[in-house]
Amino acid sequence: MIGGVEMEKKKETYQCQSVATCAYLYDPKRGDKKGKIPAGITFEELPEDWCCPGCGAKKDKFKCLGD
Repeated sequence: MIGGVEMEKKKETYQCQSVATCAYLYDPKRGDKKGKIPAGITFEELPEDWCCPGCGAKKDKFKCLGD
């Protein structure tokens, strides 16, 4: 808490970098319907076995793009 106001957890967008034709964006504001991930789940909170719904790449193939 800062000044009595709780800071909102930073929500960042990540882009799949595994293949040039994918470029899937994981946005925590939207979640991942195909993977049954509800909105509000940050990239760090995704299960370790979560894969890109576009190409099947693992989490380590994603790059943070910021807010």
